[in-house]
Amino acid sequence: MHNTLFYIILLILVVGFLFEQLLEYLNRRNWSDILPEELRDVFDAEEYSKSRRYNRETDRFALITGSFNFIIILLMLLLGGFALADQVARQLAPQAILAALMFFGMLMLISDLINTPFSWYSIFVIEEKYGFNKTTRKTFILDKLKGWLLAAVIGGLVLSAIAWFYLQTRDLFWIYAWILSTAFMIFMLLFYSNLIVPLFNKQTPLESGELRTAIEAFAHKAGFALKNIYVIDGSKRSTKANAYFTGLGPKKRIVLFDTLIQDLSIPEIVAVLAHEIGHYKKKHTLWGLLVSIADTGATLFILSLFISRPALSAALGAQVQSFHMGLVAFGILYSPVSLVVGLASNVLSRKNEYAADRFAAQYGYAGYLISGLKKLSKKSLSNLTPHPLYVFFHYSHPTLLQRIRALKNTGQDF
Repeated sequence: MHNTLFYIILLILVVGFLFEQLLEYLNRRNWSDILPEELRDVFDAEEYSKSRRYNRETDRFALITGSFNFIIILLMLLLGGFALADQVARQLAPQAILAALMFFGMLMLISDLINTPFSWYSIFVIEEKYGFNKTTRKTFILDKLKGWLLAAVIGGLVLSAIAWFYLQTRDLFWIYAWILSTAFMIFMLLFYSNLIVPLFNKQTPLESGELRTAIEAFAHKAGFALKNIYVIDGSKRSTKANAYFTGLGPKKRIVLFDTLIQDLSIPEIVAVLAHEIGHYKKKHTLWGLLVSIADTGATLFILSLFISRPALSAALGAQVQSFHMGLVAFGILYSPVSLVVGLASNVLSRKNEYAADRFAAQYGYAGYLISGLKKLSKKSLSNLTPHPLYVFFHYSHPTLLQRIRALKNTGQDF
């Protein structure tokens, strides 16, 4: 049985990698010298050429890094790397929970160290070359150290609790793990910006002035109680701009990247925020949380049906059944199901993006949202003509062209 599972795991990994490369190939081939009419004012000829060079270079680098990591995983499977890590973990920490922590800690640390040169090259060579990078060497190193610390503390606590539930209750562990996961998701949604973001970025309340007045006026008009508007120093790492909405109830807040304020006009910023407020007003945030909770519960239940089977651990070369080895094997075997769930999530997300765009259009911001989205796409040298199949599998948002056409079909004045 374990030999069959081994070959299934191998097949899933190989087919998944080859399919991803097919999608990347189709996406690269879909570039056109002539843009659709609605997009011709995004780039001039020189900027469009720069966008193509940037995307080709990032795609080529992604192929190299993806292939490298694929080969590493294959070697781990074929040469018994997971089994070796399991043996080392058991020798260093005979207790089951400590062994699981040691096992995943070793794998994640080694994986991150191996991939650090790729991250360095991406940031300090490619992003630097095209004028995006603002990250200093010191910030890069500190980000790494902070990331490791958070993974050790938060990841370690969550993993320890789930492993303990498993050891104590076996088949019923999924219920307790689901409760813990749900509490963790809600906690992070409410307090992520207060507890985690300040470790990496500085957030300051948006100063009184024309922009804050315009945002508050729209929020009042839309019936959206808003007190927390923050500016985050995104320019500390990149010139790329963003904005996001987070939290629920009294903990909700809007966060603007300082680069967004620099790049967009006040009506365009309000249009972007109208879109984000649209998500909240239409309860996309709440429904997204509920769907994530349901998906997590279903996954944990299915995991509970298989995790104790020795064949899972044996498929990776382990001599003794363990929670951590079974978890790795299950994760790979479950990946086709995760892909289907991810596709459904992307379809729903794109639907919600159209709805949030329509919400902004209802208040007369369709034209400003279009011009703002064009500026953001230009600033980030985005691929304006991605392949439809690539969009279907990877995009959580509609393409710029799709959003523009949908906004123009709202019938709102521009």
